Amino acid sequence: MGTRRILNSTLIAVTCIVAFIPQIALAYVGPGAGISLLGALWGLIVGVVMALGIVLFWPIRIMLRKRKAAAEAKNADTPEAHTTEPAASTKQEPDQTP
Repeated sequence: MGTRRILNSTLIAVTCIVAFIPQIALAYVGPGAGISLLGALWGLIVGVVMALGIVLFWPIRIMLRKRKAAAEAKNADTPEAHTTEPAASTKQEPDQTP
């Protein structure tokens, strides 16, 4: 059991060392592919930021709506809000064009 643990540790260490040794990349990323990659990355970042912003702003929006409703209810109870003047008629005359 002890030799198996040593072998596993050695294998992991060798794998990490080989993985992190810089290698020559024989590849070329042209301007079209680079711009496409940047556009996709930009869209992803903006999408994540917008989603987080909406989730974080949601409780604030609800609080603002409740505060506005409470202020409107408070204003509806004041004597200035109750007028004795009749409301303007919304009935429209029919069009008399020949």
